[in-house]
Amino acid sequence: MVRRTPRPSAPLPGAPLPGAAGPGSVGRRSRLLGAALVIALAASMGASTPVAFADSLEDQQAALRDQAARVQHSLEFVDARISQAAADLVLYQGQLPGAQQALLEAQGRVAGAVKEVEALAARVDLAQQNKAKITQQLETDKQKIADTKKLIGQIATQAYKSGGVPSNLSLFFGANQGGSLTETIDLADQAMRSQNSAMDKLTQQNATNVNSQARLEAVEAEIKDLKAKADAALAREKAARDEAETKKAQVDKLIADTTRLDAELQAAKPGIQTQLAQVQAQQDAVAAEIAERDRKLREAYEAEQRRIAEAAAEAAAAAARAQGQAQAKPAPYVPAAPGAPSAFGLRSPFNGVPITSGFGWRATPAGTIDFYGKGGYMHTGIDFGAACGTPVYAPAAGTVFSAGWANDGGGNNVKISHGVVQGNSLTTIFYHNSSVVVSPGQQVSAGQLIAYSGTTGNSTGCHSHFETWLNSRAVDPMGLL
Repeated sequence: MVRRTPRPSAPLPGAPLPGAAGPGSVGRRSRLLGAALVIALAASMGASTPVAFADSLEDQQAALRDQAARVQHSLEFVDARISQAAADLVLYQGQLPGAQQALLEAQGRVAGAVKEVEALAARVDLAQQNKAKITQQLETDKQKIADTKKLIGQIATQAYKSGGVPSNLSLFFGANQGGSLTETIDLADQAMRSQNSAMDKLTQQNATNVNSQARLEAVEAEIKDLKAKADAALAREKAARDEAETKKAQVDKLIADTTRLDAELQAAKPGIQTQLAQVQAQQDAVAAEIAERDRKLREAYEAEQRRIAEAAAEAAAAAARAQGQAQAKPAPYVPAAPGAPSAFGLRSPFNGVPITSGFGWRATPAGTIDFYGKGGYMHTGIDFGAACGTPVYAPAAGTVFSAGWANDGGGNNVKISHGVVQGNSLTTIFYHNSSVVVSPGQQVSAGQLIAYSGTTGNSTGCHSHFETWLNSRAVDPMGLL
């Protein structure tokens, strides 16, 4: 099944995204279209698109982007908006789990910051209470020191006035009128001991005061440090909240975008299915066209081989007659078995350009919608990652039977018939060229410039789609190159 698909002139019914069918890439185009939307719709249905596991977040993101790019590039025969929507949906769906995890982590940092702020606030409050107690104690100690100093001053004053010995000790012992000298001396001695005791008490109180002052300064320094930490914690809390808001906005946007794309693709689904039927019909027509061309070429080839065989048999009979020998009955003509396809000498149409997408069956991802009912689609060619404007060369000698623009999604195409060699017929096809330099009916030789690669038709980026049709059947070009 060829993959050549006419592009509908009107948008898909009921869909905001117009769908276009692809060109000669037949099965691939319709199948690719379905597959793309299969992936896209899968995401909306909750089936996550598998992403290659990687050791780091950067590797995972790169793998996800590569996967989205492969989805988009594989839809070369589908309308560019649909392929972009499918790729975006794969990307968004793949990014959503990570974004949700980042949101949870950010919210966890907010909770941690809140706890830190609360803990620091409690420590500041406790330190403030401690400061108040020390300050109150200092005030009490200051009063005690003042009282003690006042007492010592009074003792000293009385001693001075009485020439060193108090004449009136009622300050300490009350009235002692009429006492003996011995009693007076005893009272004086007691007064001196009291003064010394007061001095000792004053010294101790001063030491206590100095210690309390040091404690106060330490508490004040602690309060200052705790407040600075609390301010920093508040700043971290705000940053964490801002980050969480940003992460939430990202998650909300991914969900909104995924929902929107899913709705658009679901709305486009009926039109896409109609289009796929048209694509299949076009594919069948292209395949039939190639089959008919190959049939005529092989008939002509076999007729020529028969003629050559009959001529050889007639020449052998004539030689026998000339020598008077009995004429043997000629054996019936039997066509020779086809030879190896390598006899075409097919070579790569590019010099040193890598292959970005191979030939073969592409299974529909599990849990997605299978538009074809076959579990996937067939990619009937290979893609070269050629930059726009890269020269494209004829892979073998042949006759160009189609060249230029076609409204089948393939843009500027070149189709070459390489005739029949050793019983095999071969056709090669090139799509999405920016321009072609050959025309229908032109004979080309191997290695001759035939076009320049591009991104015309339903293509999402510069590349070249290359197909090989051996005996009316699409085969892997890598088996012939």
